[in-house]
Amino acid sequence: MTPKKVELIKQAQHYQLHVNGTPFYIKGAGLEMGSIERLANYGGNAFRTWRVGNYGKSGREVLDEAHQHGLMVCMGLALASERHGFDYDDKVAVTRQLIMIREDVIALKDHPALLMWGIGNELNLRHSNPKVWDAVNEISVMIHEIDPNHPTTTMLAGADPEVIKIVVERCPTIDLLSFQLYGDIAQLSQYLLTSKYQGPYTVSEWGATGHWEVDCTDWGRPLEATSSEKASLYQTRYLQYITADTQQCLGSFVFLWGQKQERTPTWYGVFLENGRHTEAAQVMQHLWTGEPPERPVPKFPSLTIEGASGKDSVRLIEGDLYQAEVTFESADSNTLSCRWELLREVEKTLESDGGDFEPIPEIVWHQYSSKIIDSVEFKAPNIG
Repeated sequence: MTPKKVELIKQAQHYQLHVNGTPFYIKGAGLEMGSIERLANYGGNAFRTWRVGNYGKSGREVLDEAHQHGLMVCMGLALASERHGFDYDDKVAVTRQLIMIREDVIALKDHPALLMWGIGNELNLRHSNPKVWDAVNEISVMIHEIDPNHPTTTMLAGADPEVIKIVVERCPTIDLLSFQLYGDIAQLSQYLLTSKYQGPYTVSEWGATGHWEVDCTDWGRPLEATSSEKASLYQTRYLQYITADTQQCLGSFVFLWGQKQERTPTWYGVFLENGRHTEAAQVMQHLWTGEPPERPVPKFPSLTIEGASGKDSVRLIEGDLYQAEVTFESADSNTLSCRWELLREVEKTLESDGGDFEPIPEIVWHQYSSKIIDSVEFKAPNIG
């Protein structure tokens, strides 16, 4: 296979990615188990992975499928993190990691679907040893020696100005930075100004407001926004904080093209477990293509139980009957069905950290209707 030449072009203070000489703005998504074909159909042109092996698919298989659908890939190179026990003072372990990554780079560097290399993910999350950045730079040096066609980046949790300064200082061969922000994306321009970073970057994760950034119940559980509230935030954040930066931003990867459990099964994914898209997925399609969806999904502005919302810290008495109600807007409600579910909260000891695995909690009550209903009566379950 013949690789594509991916270059960073700077004109005045304006950065662009060029692929084989043609400007390429990243309209991307973070994709693990999500559909590559569907991303292409919705108007995306790229996706990122977190590792070379991607849930049963090899790196080559991922790139082959991307190429089949005309997409480019920021290939993740997973580095061990300090928060998982890796010691970056251990020179033998660091060298072993470098050798393993070198093998992956050699195997994939000439694939035409390869866009860039993502060296590590959120290595600054709860870390204390700055030598991790020396290891990142060594990997970047190695990549540039054997692959002159693709830039390197590293994905940072947030955009802390002090972290940016350290990474720039200790990783001089990294071609661009990648930031992962959610509600805090509104502060990105200020963080860049404070850090004095004037180089190119991507926003490699963004989307719904993070579960650590929202209001909680009075017993400490985060409150998820409705699908319509989230969809509105996707549009606002994309237009005001991503595409608005025409000087340094090379594009973005929305999180998450698929579904995952993280505090709830619906918090971050723009698709449901059954594969159906949410309003946020259609918002991204509209933003990427400029075309509104042919069949807009229903909007769900609110959900209440006995007239109270999540912010009221609703408590139920076991065995008592309650009425839940949603407000919805749809141009064609006759074609809709609905499923109501009541789930346990994730046990505190099982809550994930930094996007790690989290088990889906038990569904303790559910009801299906072949037509849309805006309210339902249910009995509070016995939680013993």
